[in-house]
Amino acid sequence: MHSDRFLISESLFKELILHCKEVYPEEACGILSGKKGRVEEIFKMTNIEHSPVSYLMDSKEQFKVMKEMRLRGLEMLGIYHSHTASEAYPSAKDISLAFYDVAYVIVSLMREEPVVRVFRIINQQEVKEINLEIIASKEGNLLK
Repeated sequence: MHSDRFLISESLFKELILHCKEVYPEEACGILSGKKGRVEEIFKMTNIEHSPVSYLMDSKEQFKVMKEMRLRGLEMLGIYHSHTASEAYPSAKDISLAFYDVAYVIVSLMREEPVVRVFRIINQQEVKEINLEIIASKEGNLLK
């Protein structure tokens, strides 16, 4: 049973957006990990496709990150990537490659202000949007 909320601190949210902007015009990608449903760490991954329309994480890098998360008692809560010229909604390829039972965070950079949406992709078919909740970094108060 998954929550219909995706919790991330304001500082980590800003870091995620910055990563997407830094690798533009290529798609950015990464892993979001944490505990108890709240993101505590961003692992910025290398898009080995170096493409503006798709991404593929480096498998060696991914293996290393999974091992580090396990050692630190973190769980994978989400995978993020950017869309450089399309809406923040999973493409057919995104859906077909959604192998993990985690949240999928998509950052659209097609407008001046990035648009971020979060989805659950069930059985590589059903797409369900969940609420993104940005929490003030220190106090833990809800911002959005």
